[in-house]
Amino acid sequence: MTKHSTAAPSGPEPRFEPHPTPAAAGREVASPDNTPLVTDPRLRLFVYLLLMSAMFMATLDNQIVSTALPTIVGEFGELERFGWVGSAYLLTTSAVMPLYGKLGDLFGRKYVIMAAIAIFTIGSLVCGLAVSMDTLIAARVLQALGGGGIMVSIFSINADLFEPRERARYQSYSSLVLMASGALGPVLGGTLSDLFGWRSIFLVNLPIGIAVLAGLAFLLPYRKPNRKPKIDYAGAILLAGAVASIVFWADSGQIFGSLIAWESLGVVAFGALCATGWVLVERRAPEPVVPLSLFSKPTINLLLVISIVSGAIGIGSVNYIALFLQTTTGLSPSMAGLLFVATTGGIAIGSIAAGRLIAKSGRYKPFSIASAALGVVSLGIFSFMHAGTPLIFIALVMLLQGFGVGIGQQVPVIGVQNAASRADVGAATGTVTLTRMGGAAIAISIYGAIVSSGLTHVRIALPGGVDFRNLTPEGLAALPEAARALVANAYSDAFVPLFLTASGMMVIGLIAALLLPNIRLPRHGEDKPAGAPVGE
Repeated sequence: MTKHSTAAPSGPEPRFEPHPTPAAAGREVASPDNTPLVTDPRLRLFVYLLLMSAMFMATLDNQIVSTALPTIVGEFGELERFGWVGSAYLLTTSAVMPLYGKLGDLFGRKYVIMAAIAIFTIGSLVCGLAVSMDTLIAARVLQALGGGGIMVSIFSINADLFEPRERARYQSYSSLVLMASGALGPVLGGTLSDLFGWRSIFLVNLPIGIAVLAGLAFLLPYRKPNRKPKIDYAGAILLAGAVASIVFWADSGQIFGSLIAWESLGVVAFGALCATGWVLVERRAPEPVVPLSLFSKPTINLLLVISIVSGAIGIGSVNYIALFLQTTTGLSPSMAGLLFVATTGGIAIGSIAAGRLIAKSGRYKPFSIASAALGVVSLGIFSFMHAGTPLIFIALVMLLQGFGVGIGQQVPVIGVQNAASRADVGAATGTVTLTRMGGAAIAISIYGAIVSSGLTHVRIALPGGVDFRNLTPEGLAALPEAARALVANAYSDAFVPLFLTASGMMVIGLIAALLLPNIRLPRHGEDKPAGAPVGE
């Protein structure tokens, strides 16, 4: 049995020193790996704000399309591809995350994150110029090639900037940005779509991306790792193939007609081959993209399960909750998006409170348990909602769900970074973020199959023979009252199994949280947390 592994302390708490010039801040830092990446506290805070801006941009774009999607479907058609606009982004993000984490470990994180932001910004431009559903999905893939790198690099840079206890507080802010952007996305997406058209939700990223790139170029120091770069290309490709196969198989029921069709089983076989090849390659790779030693620790494995579930609920469900609101309440995209303010408020309260309490006590297990329990309850309540449910009641349940997400969202990242060796922090962070985004992508596919299946055999006669599945929010609002009620009830019935499935996923997360050892994060200067269980 191995000892519990913790991230090494990042060195003495920095004192106030003369401010480096921007040019000096951007030059290579030759200090040892255990010293702060940025020594000046005020400059470090500004760099952190730049990183949070990049994170907000990348995660916002994952959810900003949610309330605009019915409008996009109304313009391009093809409701059956509704989920792919989100899942293509999450799938690609998940596939590239481990590679970005390893690239940051090997080459330093500054230029890796700058490259990721540049790719994301270009992808946003292409999304805004899309002319069909196919071109939009392809552009989302390009956008995600950068988005995945932004997510991993930011959490890894946080580990370089802050020592473990302080990191818990700042990770809570990072998780707040992560989840608040997901919750604010529907609000901004609906508002921008109503005011300026759906293309504006992508084009708004251009000035943000350019400004963040310029700031990081001058202010983020470059620390050259003391390691000889050896990129595990084979491992990255095989892992991407395995993850992509899982998500593609979850969607194959809609594509091939059944999850056990021979084409679907072929996808499963291909994924199994990729997974087997990945394990064989990682055993021999000098710099594995995801070190297999990470999975030898039960604590890390439990945290990865929690990360998968948190992604499935905190990220994967937003698009479908937005669709539920627009189809069952008759709200416009912007008004439906405003209801997500309740979710945002819950996330803000939960994340900030949990971050401070974790920083004070060093214990993260209780927050993971409470988060999963609240998720089970809130999603269970959602399954009882129907067309005509009072909006104030819906808002209160969304507030409860947001609070549950907020208090537990930072736990997997903090816990895994604490358990992994310092040399593997980037790869470990990439693995956590991979599982979170992979869980979201898989969940989106599952949710899409559930809703599609629930609506497949529904027939509603509408004026002009219009298919109710392709109605925009404006078209739905224009229907006669009786027809609008029929559509709302059809969607409400289709969403019941979705919410029950999501609640069941949270039960899995709750079990994993209960099994976590009650580890205490180390204080500054401690080598091992007091009371840490033997065997971790």
